[in-house]
Amino acid sequence: MTSQQQIITIVILAVVTFMTRALPFIIFSAGKSRKKETPKYIQYLGKALPLAVFGMLVVYCLKDVQWLEGSRGIPEILGIAAVVLMHLWRRQLFLSMAVGTAVYMILIRVLV
Repeated sequence: MTSQQQIITIVILAVVTFMTRALPFIIFSAGKSRKKETPKYIQYLGKALPLAVFGMLVVYCLKDVQWLEGSRGIPEILGIAAVVLMHLWRRQLFLSMAVGTAVYMILIRVLV
């Protein structure tokens, strides 16, 4: 890519990223002259999609695990247990994911 193409690409990506972030506020804004509530289906999606994405992530991460092959499966099981226990204790999704990932990464270095 030439420098000009790189600059054009960066500008386009910046505009698209900005619009992706700003569009919901533009569409669902309540101006001074109008009161507009967020539609129920958008509220539902805001509550349901994070859990659905997290569930898909779990399935994707565990789909190729050979549970009965050597020490495989042990880091995954202990990583999942760490996520569950941390979430039950602290109720913070990102902290739970970080601790579970750390446990898994340490165990695959130690056990394999």
